[in-house]
Amino acid sequence: MNYLSIENIAKSFGERVLFTDISFGINKDQKIAFIAKNGTGKTSMLNIITGKDTPDSGQVVSRNGIRISFLSQEPDLDPNLTIEETIFASDNNVLKTIQNYEKALENLDDTEAYQKAFEQMDIKNAWDFETQYKQILFQLKLDDLNKKVNKLSGGQKKRLALATILLNTPDLLILDEPTNHLDLEMIEWLEQYFAKENITLFMVTHDRYFLERVCNEIIELDHGKIYQYKGNYSYYLEKKEARIQAEQASVDKAKNLFTKELDWMRRQPKARTTKSKSRIDDFYKIKEKAHQRRQDHQIQLEINMERLGSKIVEFHKVSKSFQEKTILDQFEYNFQRGERIGIIGKNGTGKSTFLNILTGNLEPDAGKVIIGDTIKFGYYTQSGINPKPEQKVIDIIKEYGEFIPLTKGRTISAAQLLERFLFDRKKQYDYVEKLSGGELKRLYLCTVLIQNPNFLILDEPTNDLDIVTLNVLESFLLDFPGCLLVVSHDRYFMDKIVDHLFIFKGKGEVEDFPGNYTDYRAYESSEPQKEEKITSEDTPKKTWKKDANTALSYEEQKEFKKLERDIKKLEEKKKEAEAVFATGELEGEEIDKQSIKLQDIINELEKKTEAWFELSMKME
Repeated sequence: MNYLSIENIAKSFGERVLFTDISFGINKDQKIAFIAKNGTGKTSMLNIITGKDTPDSGQVVSRNGIRISFLSQEPDLDPNLTIEETIFASDNNVLKTIQNYEKALENLDDTEAYQKAFEQMDIKNAWDFETQYKQILFQLKLDDLNKKVNKLSGGQKKRLALATILLNTPDLLILDEPTNHLDLEMIEWLEQYFAKENITLFMVTHDRYFLERVCNEIIELDHGKIYQYKGNYSYYLEKKEARIQAEQASVDKAKNLFTKELDWMRRQPKARTTKSKSRIDDFYKIKEKAHQRRQDHQIQLEINMERLGSKIVEFHKVSKSFQEKTILDQFEYNFQRGERIGIIGKNGTGKSTFLNILTGNLEPDAGKVIIGDTIKFGYYTQSGINPKPEQKVIDIIKEYGEFIPLTKGRTISAAQLLERFLFDRKKQYDYVEKLSGGELKRLYLCTVLIQNPNFLILDEPTNDLDIVTLNVLESFLLDFPGCLLVVSHDRYFMDKIVDHLFIFKGKGEVEDFPGNYTDYRAYESSEPQKEEKITSEDTPKKTWKKDANTALSYEEQKEFKKLERDIKKLEEKKKEAEAVFATGELEGEEIDKQSIKLQDIINELEKKTEAWFELSMKME
């Protein structure tokens, strides 16, 4: 069943043509990845498909009644709503049914309203759905449901938008870099969720393990043309290589034929016959084919790296805390020449704090960091470039000099350097604000590397980079002779680049693991599961209303809530009865009467308290 068709669309910005005459379809149950280089039309394609932009020609046709949801890089959320209000603000009728049931649980005196809400839960089959959305909120670390959207970080907003979209269960889900701002645990959960759910996906992502394990088709936009591959990422790599080789063979054949036809053209008389005119037309087609060439330049940069001395960086009993949150506790480590270390850990465990202590941007509370005399850091942060108004791409590089020193006493110009980073001469004179997100990251990476560091620190370098650039960056880093420290949620990138890991486990614990990310996951899965103790620090500020009651049936939940209310009322009555005795004004039969009344209250209170304890035991 076809959900959406892209028919002969074209898009240009001034003289810059992104694509022309592009057509493809999205069918039910397909999980499609859309791949293209940065700046060649990925975002434009998504905007056209989702109706945020219009093509210059052609059309997008969707099936009548289909529900489409789009997760953008910058979600549009109401800043005045809380997390909980944002979730329930959607048009999902099942969510509204659950919300009504939650309200009925809070007011059990209204038996009629509760019964109606309970019946609607059955009718809408909302019980399983409720379990599902609680799992989604838990996995995406959206615990404080009363927190306002305007108080959330960019990553939290992205996760909230993702949770809302998943809960709305659209027919077609369109995602723009869904793994950005997710930690490794969240990415693996989302990967498993998409792999097992019968959901139709169309996504842009650079996460190659995600592509491998989730997608069953890949559509590539390459030099303005569409190529479709019915398989995962490994299949795509294999077939793309075969396609490029076939194209090259076709071009080589055309070149040979062009040489022969060119000789014929030179020998032809001016008067043309009908037959020769046809051959002349064919000649120009052969000429066009013969002069085709792929613009697949690779980054080549032999930086003039400063020599590394015997002392690199030493951590001696370094500790760091923020109030009651411990980041490092007596941490000790001596970096060695050529080390390639990956840093992983959940969000908030102190990875960026560690990098700032290493580079001297933050002082430790105790201990000391000793940096060798020859060390020159290159620090790629998540903040990126802050260009001046109307600054051009080449101006950014010229801030470091008109000529850049390379090895063996050689130099290259700023323009030549940019060409090596895949910015052609025309692109170099574009204003920086016109660059795509991935192009901005590539330019920023260029500014870090041209400073000739010998200790390179990369904090989430793969965000917004296309797969072509990632492969080139990996090739460069594999040849980098200095020390390398990488924080990344890109598992494929980490596996390829690093030799061992610092695993930030929280509460000051940092484990040094001798292997890459896949090795660590294999090691973790082979270890027996340990029972974790929950502390007050682990407890979320506000859990979902019924999280604690998940072991109870819904009738038991109703009874549990009612017992809580009854016990509170009985305790108030008990205090009132005891207060009457405290006045000393009771006499004779009145004392007996009030004594019996107090005892009845105590008996009832004990009975209901015992029942409450029995139910509460089931919740543990």
